Amino acid sequence: MGRLFEKGMIGDPKSKARSVWFTEEGLAESERLFNRLFGKGSEE
Repeated sequence: MGRLFEKGMIGDPKSKARSVWFTEEGLAESERLFNRLFGKGSEE
């Protein structure tokens, strides 16, 4: 979690909560990676 926070991908995980939230940058990166791995044309 610390590395994702340092990269700006998630909000600060400072509490013991079991959930985090994506930053705008993190959400965009997760969508890009999802489409690359599971989108059309990923069979290559």
